[in-house]
Amino acid sequence: MLERLDYEAVGLISGLEVHQQLLTKHKLFCRCPAGLYTETHDGEVLRHMRPTLSELGEYDGTALMEFKTKKEIIYLLNHQNVCTYEMDDTPPFLVNQEAIDASIELCLMMGMDIIDEIHIARKQYLDGSIPTGFQRTAIIGMNGTIPFHGRPLTITHVSLEEDSCREVKDKGHRIVWRTDRLGMPLTETVTGPELRTPQEVRDAILLCGMTARSTGRVRTGIGASRQDVNVSVRGGNRCEIKGVPKAGYAVKLVHNEGIRQCNLLRLRDELHRRGLTSRESIRVQPFDVSDICADVDLGFLQRALKVGGKVFAVRVEGVAGLAQHPTQPDTTFLDELSGRIRVIACLDEAPIVLSGALLPEFPDKHKVLERLRKRARVGENDDFFLVFGPEADCRTAAEEIRLRFADATVGVPQETRQAVTGGFTTFERILPGPDRMYPDTDSPPTRVTNDRVEALRERLRPVPWERIARYMSWRVPEETCQYLIRRGGAEILDAVIEKTGVDGLVAAIEIGQHAKALKRSGIPVERLGVSEWVQIFDLFTDGRIPREIIPVVAARVAEDGLSAEAAAHAEGVAIQSREQWVEEVDRLTMEGYQ
Repeated sequence: MLERLDYEAVGLISGLEVHQQLLTKHKLFCRCPAGLYTETHDGEVLRHMRPTLSELGEYDGTALMEFKTKKEIIYLLNHQNVCTYEMDDTPPFLVNQEAIDASIELCLMMGMDIIDEIHIARKQYLDGSIPTGFQRTAIIGMNGTIPFHGRPLTITHVSLEEDSCREVKDKGHRIVWRTDRLGMPLTETVTGPELRTPQEVRDAILLCGMTARSTGRVRTGIGASRQDVNVSVRGGNRCEIKGVPKAGYAVKLVHNEGIRQCNLLRLRDELHRRGLTSRESIRVQPFDVSDICADVDLGFLQRALKVGGKVFAVRVEGVAGLAQHPTQPDTTFLDELSGRIRVIACLDEAPIVLSGALLPEFPDKHKVLERLRKRARVGENDDFFLVFGPEADCRTAAEEIRLRFADATVGVPQETRQAVTGGFTTFERILPGPDRMYPDTDSPPTRVTNDRVEALRERLRPVPWERIARYMSWRVPEETCQYLIRRGGAEILDAVIEKTGVDGLVAAIEIGQHAKALKRSGIPVERLGVSEWVQIFDLFTDGRIPREIIPVVAARVAEDGLSAEAAAHAEGVAIQSREQWVEEVDRLTMEGYQ
């Protein structure tokens, strides 16, 4: 059950960044095949990342944060789907024009202004997900809208960019990536901050997804579409929930982020009541307490000490009890500290950080706790936090504890947060700013002519909202309408109706509901294209099979590759054509006369 939250009262607003892989033959800036995934590798590359200055001579805060992690980055390479471009050893090829055309079509579906000269920019990513340390990206269209819940939903812009690597493992200061997905063309559709409830966020994700799929130019399947959701409440700040894989997951994630921000604002007010009103008012001091913890019967502490690590007690003045302040449902501010330490200090063995007020039970706990408080000089209104691991990482953790409490005096820090199981989020990185963007001097601009745009406009398929309105006028359920558009059945449905004259509702139910049931039972209905369905519905409209038999024939066609007529005969359900039975009657009659 979701904890109650009045979205209007707290001023919750959301916006989307919907990422969709494009169905192109090649990657965006090289000629490697797109969509060829591999689970093996022929070689490895080791990289370390460092930030670069923006055009104005500024470092991006996120890049500096990633640099602090001191990550060792490993890339797994397979010769079938990577080349020297992906490893930043050669310049980019000319941008893939097929991908630009597909992006323009998506923009046209949303009534956008097409950029007449496309310029490639670089967007810094120092988390290791892109070996170059930046993503090449370009804005294709701006200023669009799509009809949504009786009002227009603003589409601020659509960008074309290269996809990142797939993460294999992230442990301590080492992260491993697989490069097969790297460089695949990807569109990013950005909405305005106009979504007012978690349910609207879900519905907008579905609508943006249907719009992209309606072009017929996008990939489908796991990972082909991902969305980032930006959320804020009144008095809070924009936080980005990264990598929401399914629309339905957004409901709980957005709801819980709204609760989190409201709780962080309450925490800010409590800090102010205690006189901690600015970042500078947070005072922190770390103390090495490894000797005190040497005999403490807690496995995680002993494992850290056994390999030469340390245990530090980090005193924070004036924050007694605040580590237990609730944030998301079933989480506390201690989890906020834990997330920052895990990502930036790379201390990732649970429990990562402990509050002195809630140490687990162990022998002589009272005596050890007294010694720890004395060593760290913890006052009545103070708290201390235990961190453990390599000394340098413990000191980084102490600084992150200070910074996170300093952020708490302001309220809600601008963060990118990772979606995790259960509808919760955890810290991923500081929200990037404009200083991470700069021009790509390796790529020339692409001129987009009016003739090119108009030629693409002429081949556009119907937009999803028009199709849904048409299908629902036939009394097709809305859920079935959406399924047909998302799964490519709408193109088949329209062609079948045009070629056979079958009733729209009948065809929609068979293709959008009964075929879906067949797929769930293991029938490969994806083998049924327009020609197969036309054959099946020709039998129905000719009166040779009843409606109830359509799924039976469809299943046989899909499984055995038979024609519809052969499948009907194989099932013993086909009625002979008039020509056949008249000929048979004539033959039997003649035999009777003889």
